[in-house]
Amino acid sequence: MSTSATAAATVPVPVTLERRLGPIDAAAIVVSNVIGGGIFFVPILVAKQVPSGWALLGVWTFGGALAFAGAMAYAELATLRPRAGGEYVYLREAYGRVAAFLTGWTSFVAGFSGAIAASAVALAGYIGRFAPAAADRTPLLSLPLPGLPLVVTPQALVAMVVIVALSLVHFHASGRLVHNLLAGLKVSALAVFIAIGLTLGAGSVANVASTHVVVSPATGWMLALIPVMFTYSGWNAASYVAEEIRNPNRNVPIALGAGTLAVVGIYLLLNLVYLYAMPLTDLASLDGRLTDVVAERLFGFVAGNLLAIFTIVSIAASISAMVWAGPRVYYAMACDGVFLRSARRVHPRHRTPVLAIVAQALWSSVLVLSGTLSQLVEYTGFAVVLFSAVAVMALFVLRFREPHAARPFHAWGYPIAPGFFVLASLMMVTYQIWNSPETSLRGLGVIVAGFPIYWLFARRAKDSLARLTDPP
Repeated sequence: MSTSATAAATVPVPVTLERRLGPIDAAAIVVSNVIGGGIFFVPILVAKQVPSGWALLGVWTFGGALAFAGAMAYAELATLRPRAGGEYVYLREAYGRVAAFLTGWTSFVAGFSGAIAASAVALAGYIGRFAPAAADRTPLLSLPLPGLPLVVTPQALVAMVVIVALSLVHFHASGRLVHNLLAGLKVSALAVFIAIGLTLGAGSVANVASTHVVVSPATGWMLALIPVMFTYSGWNAASYVAEEIRNPNRNVPIALGAGTLAVVGIYLLLNLVYLYAMPLTDLASLDGRLTDVVAERLFGFVAGNLLAIFTIVSIAASISAMVWAGPRVYYAMACDGVFLRSARRVHPRHRTPVLAIVAQALWSSVLVLSGTLSQLVEYTGFAVVLFSAVAVMALFVLRFREPHAARPFHAWGYPIAPGFFVLASLMMVTYQIWNSPETSLRGLGVIVAGFPIYWLFARRAKDSLARLTDPP
């Protein structure tokens, strides 16, 4: 055997992600990632801005149509580039690595990690209904780190246990089964709540036509649409795991489309239940205890414990979806040399990006202890809409740049539907910046902070390449 053949035989074959997910697995990620706590308080905010119950349902329908248009654009991009990472990949291909890194950086710092941390803290609060110590915020230990003081509380410890437990679940290949179970329980509970509420509840169909006077009718629809779109965010979740979906040309569009339509249907029916329970004026006057009040109106009692159990399962499913999807972004970044090198390591048996999962769990836990997660999520909330709009714009860029590339799926309604999605998204981002300039500037500061981080990673990758290519 020649020397070169011997060397080739001894070089280990890199372990990569494996295509083992079907369309139901991927659609479950979409449903769980989208349906979080927002649908249980955002309708109150929307009700304050719209003049009638029909208008409320119309805003949710319009938001759902935008989400579906975005999902179909992502479906074309994902079949064109069926790789892990979602919009990180699409921005890299359309605009270059710097733009891609900024979306990945924001996802790691706040988008996924911050949302995971916030959800885990909320989950600990609901567990506290049955075990009060789980919601105890009494400081047990303080670590006064410069610029990032950490405070250990019982609630923070429970939240961290949730993060670690679900991260360990997704180390294993069978993590999808646990996630599918959580997603199935969530959807089943919602279906039962909707069915019983509309058939056995003591409500009135006349409430759907109820009206009230809004303060700013001219801008009310925009004020209502912004929280609606934030509540729909996550419709693109299946694109992050495109590299692990079997037959992506067929199954990615099915997962994105079916998952998004399922969410739109559930959201519309839930809002119908809310209106069936009370007129629009009463809905707009609530202080946040939406599900408790709806249960009391429909059934004559507050089903507090049952709703708390459902909420625990619902939030756990949302965290599971984010724990699953987020590391695929960091894995893609690591493969490009713009993240921690170890994050590209894939478990040899389970084929999961274990160290990317660890990195996300560690940073999410730090955010739990820091107490700054709510501000961080608030600062970068508009970035969710911004980066999804920029990613859909990549569809136009790649259609122009690669007109003859094989496209197994074509975005429905192109160019009108994706163009309208981009336009509406940019209008919402602009309005958000105009309406909350200080918060938005801080969010932009978080995003811009990614530039020097990118430079450090890129320089290190360049130095590593130089060492490999320099003659001995």
